[in-house]
Amino acid sequence: MTFDLFARLESQPAGPAGADLDADPAGDYRLVKAAIELMTERWREQPSVEAIAAKLRLTPVQLQRLLVRWAGLTPKAFLQAITLDAARALLKDAASVLDTTYEVGLSGPARLHDLFVTHEAMTPGDYRARGRGLTMRWGLHPSPFGTALAVATDRGLAGLGFAEPGGEAEALADMTRRWPQADYVEDAAATAPYVARVFDPAEWRADRPLKVVMIGTDFEIRVWRTLLRIPMGRATTYSDIASHVGNPKANRAVGTAVGRNPLSFVVPCHRVLGRSGDLCGYHWGLTRKRAILGWEAGQVAG
Repeated sequence: MTFDLFARLESQPAGPAGADLDADPAGDYRLVKAAIELMTERWREQPSVEAIAAKLRLTPVQLQRLLVRWAGLTPKAFLQAITLDAARALLKDAASVLDTTYEVGLSGPARLHDLFVTHEAMTPGDYRARGRGLTMRWGLHPSPFGTALAVATDRGLAGLGFAEPGGEAEALADMTRRWPQADYVEDAAATAPYVARVFDPAEWRADRPLKVVMIGTDFEIRVWRTLLRIPMGRATTYSDIASHVGNPKANRAVGTAVGRNPLSFVVPCHRVLGRSGDLCGYHWGLTRKRAILGWEAGQVAG
């Protein structure tokens, strides 16, 4: 765990109690990330709002406003949402989560996001071609979870990842390695509408679905489709996914497929936990995984 951001923050004066700091998604996430790192290290102590705010060089009022604006949760509720106990609660009846049949007309935040996504898969031949013949347009955009990298084809959104400050080129290389034969064109204007819809719950409408295209092996696509069935505010395990895709002993293979999911957040690999509730790995960083789970808790609570 590093606290370089804390060191930078501590060199700055605390803002006045009424100030509204960085009222934008990217600015909010910079502070939320630091708060999560602090809470993760000290969650068993259940640090007070005053202690967390002081570490971030904020007033308690500023911290309260920041988290309510960003996640819809108070600092205390947010701390509870990212603890191990909360993760274990998400796993309640984990096996049955994937077996539940959802009514077409079901609404509410727990299902809106998944009903909003419509997906198709490229053929095995398309996958073996490693993207040959595809034009993939990409762009970097601010998001509630830091800089987002979006990749789109003419058929829909094919990739969504995240970049740390200064790591944009690395994130792009990570994504392009998945389909090395494709032609990549920087075109933020083409990808911006996808990002705007992905991260805005007001745009999660089943009558205006987000089109995504899955490019992977048959097994990977089966795993990714299964991930789409996990409702917001719930979680499942690698072993339950393995059972659901017809190979109960394929935990390791499921873990690999989850890790290779190119559509982060949209295909919710962050909702897969270890059997004990451990967050396990996350391709885009465990701090971001905690942030997403905490943010989703606010959406469901709202």
